[in-house]
Amino acid sequence: MRAVLAHRDARLLITGQTLSTIGDRAMFLVFAIWAKTLTGSNAAGGLAFLAIVGPTVLAPLGGVLVDRLPRRPLMIATDAILGVGVLLLMFVHDRSDVWLLYAVAVLYGAGYCVFAAAQSAFLTVMLPRDLLGDANAIFQTVGEGARLFAPLAGAALFAAAGGGAVAVLDAATFAMSLLCLVALRVRERPEPRLEQHLWAELTAGARHILASGTLRRIVTTVAVAMLVIGFSETFMFAVIDQGLHQPPSFFGVLSTVQGVGAIAGGVTASAALRRLGDERIAGLGMALFGCGELALIVPNLGVVLAGLIVAGVGLPWAIVGFTTAVQRRTSAALQGRVYAATDALVTTPQMLSIACGAALSTLVDYRMMILATAVVMGLCGIVLLRRGEGNAVRVRRPDTVHPFPPGT
Repeated sequence: MRAVLAHRDARLLITGQTLSTIGDRAMFLVFAIWAKTLTGSNAAGGLAFLAIVGPTVLAPLGGVLVDRLPRRPLMIATDAILGVGVLLLMFVHDRSDVWLLYAVAVLYGAGYCVFAAAQSAFLTVMLPRDLLGDANAIFQTVGEGARLFAPLAGAALFAAAGGGAVAVLDAATFAMSLLCLVALRVRERPEPRLEQHLWAELTAGARHILASGTLRRIVTTVAVAMLVIGFSETFMFAVIDQGLHQPPSFFGVLSTVQGVGAIAGGVTASAALRRLGDERIAGLGMALFGCGELALIVPNLGVVLAGLIVAGVGLPWAIVGFTTAVQRRTSAALQGRVYAATDALVTTPQMLSIACGAALSTLVDYRMMILATAVVMGLCGIVLLRRGEGNAVRVRRPDTVHPFPPGT
């Protein structure tokens, strides 16, 4: 990772996104808490999460936008729109204003889809190909680190000063991200683009995935894994109650332990990527996650905590390998649409698995759901480990990496 941090522009981008991620993690949980507080309904709180992730199904539209416009100005504009939009929450006062809370949550989710695709595409312009995995590992580590404390900090600020205070804090982090983006020196070279009908542009990302055997295998395998990974949103409460005989609040302890493992996974992901290649590290990450989940069947706190650490390590390995594979196997002109297509293809099964997990929890023993998750994740991991091309990348040392020339 030192090779990435040796670059001035990379440091600026990482700094801005670290601050923005802290604000995002705090605000995500507050959306649900606020809806629950205003309405007294658990369903209303869950609907807030759905409002955030729902726009993912329209991610291909954002991908077209990313590939039509310069990425850095688009990220700046997205930060500005979201920074102003989140301040609309200052006008939420009672139950009759809950619609505004949901509207801002939808805007938040849509903006995140556009920004994530634009950032992924921009990284391929800003960094040499052999440093993309290291950059993805840094962003994953930052995200997992923020997950440890930002949601609790946001909830505490909400309890002490109200949702408006959290909105102001989040808007400030968007402003800091925007300033860091403005300060970047790297220039983008316009990519030639063929004039196509809107439908052809919308489906270009999916068609590219289908045409690439390796990318098709990776995306399909990850999408299958997402069909069961959402079960954990439900069976974790059963593990706490029936397995460990702890109160629901113990969920925070387990989340923190898994977060520690995820930070370790993020820190080590770039080294593993260089040794194994993107496809194999994604497979190993899924296999580790499956093994860690399997330990949750055992009604012993020590075994459960060890399993969560293993699962925590595996998750960022899978994400870093998956993201890097998409970036490396996509041309510059298609980066936004391919990223958006993979986002939709992966997130949609995950949302379905959350809903199915909630329904299955009333019909089957939670240990059967854990077993199904572990088996599917393990098999998906084995597929990528056996079929992986071994495309490990040798990273140049920081003192041999050239500064960013225009259009690199």
